[in-house]
Amino acid sequence: MQASIKKLNLDDEFYTAEQCFIIEQSNTDEDPGVSIARARVEPGVTTRWHRLVGTTERYLILQGKGWVEIENLSPQEVTTGDIVTIPPMCRQRIANIGSEDLIFLAICTPRFSDAIYQDIEDNPNGLA
Repeated sequence: MQASIKKLNLDDEFYTAEQCFIIEQSNTDEDPGVSIARARVEPGVTTRWHRLVGTTERYLILQGKGWVEIENLSPQEVTTGDIVTIPPMCRQRIANIGSEDLIFLAICTPRFSDAIYQDIEDNPNGLA
């Protein structure tokens, strides 16, 4: 791995089926231990129930106010500066309950790939 600085480019943002916008800030084969994505959820939107196989995810809330639901934890409000830790295979979703965009970093260890993502919206308990 080489030392580097990657600037945030808002033009890299794309919309996902999960109902949020993503910018992959750092997700490369050269650094397989971690990925960092900037996520943006618009006011009034709740992401789809999902889980990650074999990967721990952390949300670092940068802006806005959300309502996070994770596995068997009581749903909780989150706001700027809060960190949410989601172990592998835990069902999860987040809602924007504020009037501005909810923006957070999604930090995955090991790195995120489409192959580890499981949409469980139609079966939020995650049972096969």
